[in-house]
Amino acid sequence: MERVICLGIGYLLGNFQTAYIYGRMHGVDIRQMGSGNAGTTNTLRVFGAKAGLIVFVGDVLKCAIAVVAARLLFGGSRPDILYLLMLYGAAGAILGHNFPFYLGFRGGKGIAATAGLIAAFHPAFIPMGIVLFFSVFVTTHYVSLGSLLIYAGFMVQLVVMGQMGVFGMDQAALLELYAIGGFLTVMAYVKHRANIGRLLKGEERKTYLFKKNQV
Repeated sequence: MERVICLGIGYLLGNFQTAYIYGRMHGVDIRQMGSGNAGTTNTLRVFGAKAGLIVFVGDVLKCAIAVVAARLLFGGSRPDILYLLMLYGAAGAILGHNFPFYLGFRGGKGIAATAGLIAAFHPAFIPMGIVLFFSVFVTTHYVSLGSLLIYAGFMVQLVVMGQMGVFGMDQAALLELYAIGGFLTVMAYVKHRANIGRLLKGEERKTYLFKKNQV
């Protein structure tokens, strides 16, 4: 039951579609512009850096709140699976972001929301996320490549820390944790399949923070 509660809370929070709401405030549907994706990168390309930052913060916060909510609700009663419940909350938020029910299940790709997971789940994940993303983004300007590396790094670190006993869970709970992490990783790669194709062909669009981007 705890898992369902965390997943449900996360999904409802994830349905706060920051990019879509921002676009509607400016008279457009962001999903009909640029790449058609309701996320931070497309907002940055269409509206500029300020809009991109606003959407990024909103998407990060909704997932982080889902993780924190799971911790507050079950930190005292279920410490034995707390990190698993926190990951369920994050998974719900990412699913809600990617597949919002009131938008015909057409949302974003979940990377900014995943940044909220990394920020709130365990402090040890933060340096990994920053280093992997920005080392790639600064040198290549490919947001998609940095995003995919973040998920690969998150999955590896999740398993390593789990087997080291950092999360304080038994092996059955750890395997479930890894399964949820693996599901999120696979979903991210599937959502980025077109980007992966363009990266392999050398045709992926580059993104810049402080200069005009191609829409």
